[in-house]
Amino acid sequence: MQLTDLNSPGGIGANCLLLQFDGLNIVIDAGLHPKLVGMPALPRLGRLRGLPIDLIFLTHCHLDHLGALPVLAKDHPNTPIIASRETEGYYKRMLQNSYQVMDRQRTELGVGEYPLYSHRDIAATTRQMIGLLAGQPRHFETNSGQRITFTLHESGHVPGAVGLLLEHHHRRIFHTGDVLFSDTALLNGARFPGGDMDTVIIETTRGATARQADRESEINRLLATIGHTASHGGSVLIPVFALGRMQELLRVFQMARADGRLKRLPIYISGLGIELLNQFDKLSRKNSSVRIRKRILRELGAVKLPDSHHPGRCGPAIYLVSSGMMVENTPSYRVAAELLGSHQNTICFVGYCDPDTPGGTLLNLQQGDKFLFKAYRKTVQALAHIEKFDLSSHADREDILHYAMERNPRAVVLTHGDQPARDWFRDRITEIDPACKVVDPEPLRTVTV
Repeated sequence: MQLTDLNSPGGIGANCLLLQFDGLNIVIDAGLHPKLVGMPALPRLGRLRGLPIDLIFLTHCHLDHLGALPVLAKDHPNTPIIASRETEGYYKRMLQNSYQVMDRQRTELGVGEYPLYSHRDIAATTRQMIGLLAGQPRHFETNSGQRITFTLHESGHVPGAVGLLLEHHHRRIFHTGDVLFSDTALLNGARFPGGDMDTVIIETTRGATARQADRESEINRLLATIGHTASHGGSVLIPVFALGRMQELLRVFQMARADGRLKRLPIYISGLGIELLNQFDKLSRKNSSVRIRKRILRELGAVKLPDSHHPGRCGPAIYLVSSGMMVENTPSYRVAAELLGSHQNTICFVGYCDPDTPGGTLLNLQQGDKFLFKAYRKTVQALAHIEKFDLSSHADREDILHYAMERNPRAVVLTHGDQPARDWFRDRITEIDPACKVVDPEPLRTVTV
């Protein structure tokens, strides 16, 4: 098998893999790089032009995996796009949101090529999209007679996320996608296949990060922080990703309210997360692994954050709003600008923040330092408490390592991680099985696995 990583900057970015074997050409994911703008944010899809692509697989709906799909589909309009049935239900809404962001950035950032695709391009992908149930093998045959069997397996990362098992000529190849093995309040953990594999392609996101506390302990610490802040008259901002994290924490609050760990407080949420909640309500009626219903908003008294609302001036409240990295001109950025200047308030980060984003910058401040809200041309003294909680939707490195090595693989391919994270996996795999081939693909360079 030959493999090419089309994410030219490497690391975690515009995820897109090309797999080739015995005349088959398969692409897994087509994302946008979250730290780049314009055409450089795309995978190097030009490498695929003129190449007959047999199948495109979409592992899940985060934009670093999904965001370039309309561009890829437009170049290969006759290629089936395979995703879970759950992903099929809401991927277009994620792409429409991406279009809206790019349309706004065209003016704000002066990016002339934005948007990179149109609403028509998004709509056109539906002609190629095939949503399948997880756990059911499917067979595919090319025009030249090559046959392959593929099976989607729930990966526990976000609703609809899957890993991918490929079986060809008695060879089993498994791609984990983004994975979380443990159950959460929102979603069951990964349900991956057992048995020996020839090749395992793994995400390495947390390879450089050792977990300090289990998820339940972190949730209890978050609830205690909310209670302490509210008891002193303060409000809590929790910047969250609209997909997955917002809905999980709503479920956490629902359960905590029921067992007395969380007192009734006003809860404000933001737009896209509400729309996705409506989508997940539909999913939960058909898939028992998704555990949320839209009535949760009524039960919690959670409402959309009004434009006219002034955070911190109306008594204690919880602001569960995107973006998770507090990107400029998002609801979490706006709320932070109001809450940061008071020692009564707390800002709780519950996921990864890139150091170059406003959220990442804020995490590295000391209390009393000055913080510049560039979009508002406003400097605020950071008096609020800043806390970090490990509620990642990516599996611990030890869990991924254990799964991969239990498959007795001939080869392991490292993806979706910065270099220190990949190095940790390479070193541990080599220690456990010196005969196992460890492949850390160089971007844009085709490697034989």
